Amino acid sequence: MKAVVMAGGEGSRLRPMTSDLPKPLLPVADRPIMEHVLRLLKRHRLTDTVVTVQFLASLIREQFGDGHALGMRLSYATEPYALGTAGSVKNAAGLLDDEPFVVISGDALTDIDLTDLIAFHRAKGALVTVCLTRVAEPVEFGITVVDSSGRVERFLEKPTWGQVFSDTVNTGIYVMQPEVLDYVAAGESVDWSSDVFPRLLEEGRPVYGYVAEGYWEDVGTHASYLRAQADVLSGRVGVKRAGVELSPTVRVDASARIHPTAQLTGPVYVGPHAQIGAGAAIGEHTVVGAHAVIDQGAQLRRVVMHPHAYAGPGAVLRGCVIGRNTSLRRNVRIEEGSVLGAGCVVEEDAHVAADVLIYPGKTIEAGTTVSDSLVWESRATKSLFGPRGVRGALNSQVTPDLAVRLASAFATTLPRQGTVTVARDHGVAAQVLLPAMISALRAAGLGVRDLGHVPLPLARRHTAADDSHGGIVVTTTPGSEESVDIVFLDAHGIDLAPAAQRGLERVFSRREYRRVLSGDMGRLQAAPTSIEEYAEELTARLGTLENTGRRLKVVVDAACGSTALTLPAVLGRLSIEALTVNNALVPASSTETPAERRAALHTLGHFVATSGADFGVRFDPTGERLSLVDEQGHIIADDRALLLLVRLLTSQAGGGRTAVPVTVSRAVEQTALAHGGQVRWVATAPGELNRAAAGGGFLLAADGQGAFVLPQFSIYADGVAAFVTIAALLSADHATLSELIAPLPAVHVRQRDLPTAWRVKGQVMRTVVEAASGRKIDTTDGVRVLEDDGRWALVLPDAAAPVTRLWAEGPDPAAADALLDEWSAAVRGSAAA
Repeated sequence: MKAVVMAGGEGSRLRPMTSDLPKPLLPVADRPIMEHVLRLLKRHRLTDTVVTVQFLASLIREQFGDGHALGMRLSYATEPYALGTAGSVKNAAGLLDDEPFVVISGDALTDIDLTDLIAFHRAKGALVTVCLTRVAEPVEFGITVVDSSGRVERFLEKPTWGQVFSDTVNTGIYVMQPEVLDYVAAGESVDWSSDVFPRLLEEGRPVYGYVAEGYWEDVGTHASYLRAQADVLSGRVGVKRAGVELSPTVRVDASARIHPTAQLTGPVYVGPHAQIGAGAAIGEHTVVGAHAVIDQGAQLRRVVMHPHAYAGPGAVLRGCVIGRNTSLRRNVRIEEGSVLGAGCVVEEDAHVAADVLIYPGKTIEAGTTVSDSLVWESRATKSLFGPRGVRGALNSQVTPDLAVRLASAFATTLPRQGTVTVARDHGVAAQVLLPAMISALRAAGLGVRDLGHVPLPLARRHTAADDSHGGIVVTTTPGSEESVDIVFLDAHGIDLAPAAQRGLERVFSRREYRRVLSGDMGRLQAAPTSIEEYAEELTARLGTLENTGRRLKVVVDAACGSTALTLPAVLGRLSIEALTVNNALVPASSTETPAERRAALHTLGHFVATSGADFGVRFDPTGERLSLVDEQGHIIADDRALLLLVRLLTSQAGGGRTAVPVTVSRAVEQTALAHGGQVRWVATAPGELNRAAAGGGFLLAADGQGAFVLPQFSIYADGVAAFVTIAALLSADHATLSELIAPLPAVHVRQRDLPTAWRVKGQVMRTVVEAASGRKIDTTDGVRVLEDDGRWALVLPDAAAPVTRLWAEGPDPAAADALLDEWSAAVRGSAAA
């Protein structure tokens, strides 16, 4: 008699273990599940076996070959696509003889007596005999009801508890007469239990059920996978166990190396060539696969380490699965129920919380706490926050579930019964995520003022003006329409300071969210903004250009973004001739790539030059930034626009202070000093410019990338306010924009990023300070080395990524690059030391 082993399934419920490995090859006690099945067949003299394969078929063929190593004869039938349990056997019909055969799953662990099953089949004269077993919770399986003679009366696939008529379930093991394949259509997806067997019963064909007494485990979930390991280690399954028994229930391969001070508490298995270091503690129900390494002081309990995995010194692992070739560095902690796929890297001091799935090839950075599964994203970072709130691809990195948890964590950091102002842009992502976040805020007892779609500068102003305890604004990521930014604001409408970000992250990682009774849920208030009030206040503070000397003609490009809401009201109050383009809200244009923006600016330049306008302006989709083109249609670089505004404002005021981040050209300082002004250098972290502007005494704060803060009107970057200011200044000056730009100093600032592991960032900065000994340095943010000839270099460790960022400025690009090379070498040398 031949056997058919069904080994074509994907095992989707066991991902990430089966993301790149077919389920039959998953190791149980360091042997593939299917090897246990083949050994069972051999014990019952079923050595001539056909294996049906489909998903990652080549891996199964490579593992078992022709079966010679197991004393069997294996042949393979490959399905062109998934054909179902019956369709896969029909596909193998050409390899079967005209005699009864056994069908068995290649991914279930069992020691059922197949010889007795076959004898039962023959004694009953059955067309099909279904092997059954009794389980405590049959709702996960197909129930089979038999009469007193064993004849099957009814099949019921995946019943509810109300449909449970028996505790005998189908194991997927059958003995069949060859004519049963006549009931299976070739090339179609057909299932035994739902398609073929019910038809046989309708026709009154002899289908019997054999209730087996042996062990059977479906191994269909992560929990059952761990349970199967424990059962093999404890001897509850009649399978051949590898290794030599050093002590009761402690089995070790003869080639394994175990340090004398290591402690092994059975049942445990240590595979071939595995190594256990000094002081390591290997607890019960743990499997250490072939060539795996457990370093000194590591602690494992109820853990399955797949082959070639590594657990570093001091690692603590509980109730988890570690995929093959995965590396866990020093002091890593992996909690109950978590599963790491193959080839992952978990860096020092990282923590993977309970029930987290890490898909193959992911990296978890040092010190990171991971409490959500990593499926699509390539790495988990130490900090949730980036340069603009929390950022990620919609529905992969940033899901509605993640957004709810973020809002819950933010609410937990705020006073009970407080108020949060929320707003969004017109992108689809914001429309999807913000309602979910509003619900989470209210569930934590906070009132919510929903501004709806407004420009980001207005959302900041209302957060502060409405006496809210904080704010949330959801926008499309600049340059990536598939990505979303969730910006968290403090009570002043400014991006959360680093300390507040860390507080939110602690609540998020621990999932310690505040909940209130239903009667204490927060209220939702729709609070539409008054565009007219905004326009009136803006023009009242910055001027209407009525008495400034000349009437300007300007081309204004709203970029189909949020400024389309405010521009009509503002332009109606200005004494200028304005030609507006792209002044409509288009959800598909909620962001733009740098290339798209540059192309749009070239088009704007054409409009300006052909219409005889004085200049052109284009806003970004959120309304925070602007770009300029001169009267000839030439694009003005952002750093040159900053120098222009510094010159015009300081000369008009006869002095005054400007705040800029340390990454901006020192030409800003030269320009300000030339007109009696001063510059204050600030850190690059989000919100630092706003906090400086809120301190008073500033004419301007700007980031050199198109964002301008005019404290006379607002402490927030506002593209429309910057446009009104620039228009007023140009109206009072009879020179053209190109004439005003021409005498400004040239700017040659270059930037470079260098990968730097978290654990060496402090060492890198110490080395940089030592290398700068004897030179003037500024430590406002990172280390900025100031040369006597005006050159400078800045070395700044990134707060959210394992990267060191470098800037340098010189009299020309080559000089700036040379300075970057010098300090890049210092950073690399320190990181490698």
